[in-house]
Amino acid sequence: MPKFHGSAGASPLPNPHSGFCLIPHHKNVSMPFAGPVTLTACAPKSQAQSRQTTTPLPANSPQQIPSRRRLLHTGAIGMAGTQIPGLLNLPQLLAADQQTGKSPKSCIFVFQYGGLSQLDSWDPKPNAPSDLRGPFKPIATATPGFQVGELMPNLAAISNKYCVIRSMSHRVPVHNVANEMLLAGSSTPRKDSPSLGSIITRLQPAHETMPSYVWLQKFGGGAAPAESAWLSGGFLGTSCSPLLIGERHSDNPANPGFRPTPFASDPDLTTSRLEARRLLLQNTTSDASSTAPDPAGARLQQLQNRAFTLLQSNAAASAFHVDAEPDQVRDRYGRHPFGQNLLLARRLIEAGVRLVSVVAWMGLAPNDRFVSVETWDMHGNAGISIFDNGWNGLGWALPRADAAMATLLEDLDERGLLDSTLVVMTGEFGRTPRISRGASAIGRDHWPNCYSAMLAGAGIPGGTVYGASDETAAYVRDRPVSPEDFGATILAAMGIDPRTRLSPDGFTLPASEGQPIFSL
Repeated sequence: MPKFHGSAGASPLPNPHSGFCLIPHHKNVSMPFAGPVTLTACAPKSQAQSRQTTTPLPANSPQQIPSRRRLLHTGAIGMAGTQIPGLLNLPQLLAADQQTGKSPKSCIFVFQYGGLSQLDSWDPKPNAPSDLRGPFKPIATATPGFQVGELMPNLAAISNKYCVIRSMSHRVPVHNVANEMLLAGSSTPRKDSPSLGSIITRLQPAHETMPSYVWLQKFGGGAAPAESAWLSGGFLGTSCSPLLIGERHSDNPANPGFRPTPFASDPDLTTSRLEARRLLLQNTTSDASSTAPDPAGARLQQLQNRAFTLLQSNAAASAFHVDAEPDQVRDRYGRHPFGQNLLLARRLIEAGVRLVSVVAWMGLAPNDRFVSVETWDMHGNAGISIFDNGWNGLGWALPRADAAMATLLEDLDERGLLDSTLVVMTGEFGRTPRISRGASAIGRDHWPNCYSAMLAGAGIPGGTVYGASDETAAYVRDRPVSPEDFGATILAAMGIDPRTRLSPDGFTLPASEGQPIFSL
């Protein structure tokens, strides 16, 4: 039986979860992560192995990427692509794929915006006092010794497909800041720090006929992170920013009137008219470049050409149409915003999109009015208890999330996509162990000291738990995972060396300052 390991240098502890394959975290080991990886239980690398190095992938200087102002100044004729920056990734960056000779992996990143209660989901504490544990009982999973909350029976049945981290931790109980930390994989993100999605987009762009990075359902409310943290691409530029689908809460494929802009059909914008605009733009650009060659202008033309290619791509347009799926499949995911967005994410990954981020908004319970997409921020808002069945209650939200996420993992596996697709689900923090009792309802407040995350696919060892909390899930007992380590783990699972230099000067900052939590 594998041992439960503490941090490097600590004495091994008995494994408290019989039957688990628990992977040690060796903070002092430096390991190469170029190319796709397979995660297995293993001993620490030897000193000789630790000295291995990997040549980082080259990073193009962001100064050579046209600014938004430069794009706007090209005139309306060139705007076919500049209003949809998530579609624009330089074709020459595909060399990253060719260097390893292997296909890059894909990722679906699910944000449980607001912060899921760890005690009522991934880390139940049945022996805790009644004012901490809540009304939901733990249930067994398919993995011996591993329990989850009773509202998650579907995920419990397929626990062999995923790993749960029970030791996520930081010190910031503020939504917008904590979300920026999660997005950037950093405890102290800069104002221009790119998100992990933008980093993946830079180093592993999709084929030029598909967008590389798509974001489904916009963050909303006063707790949302600054748009510069997730929509701009940071210092990597707008070419690494996501294509946003879901500007308004009603813009999702559960809505019968959903039209996936910018691929919605426009009767006035025919293929011939697009081609005419492209040729006119090309002639205009050629006249200007013949008198004053400009590398930035050449790059701008590449971006514009790709935008036209995408707008004319039947593959890109068809990937967004979930109504092409059989009713049985749509029903299986759930006819609500989160379920249909997960189905859309699967279609996009299947079509070649590299990364899809999904805000886990569950939609509205019957007779509820729209308040916020912060489904998981369950303080007892609007008179709805955290344990109730309203839009801001676990009784409503968690069974929907459970069924939809289990369907996604099974669907990816059945289609042969799970081995090449990393699936991540977490929030910006967890909830307080002690239940707060407000004037009208009970809830749990913000708690960043200890919370949980789920990882699946892309070589992540299924049927496992990493780290441990204390007896009330208030603090990490063993193997804390910082935002840096979590970000590095995601990059490594995607086949990206976290040490790859990406900062504006090309060498000061690595893609991540953390260490992957798994020995590879």
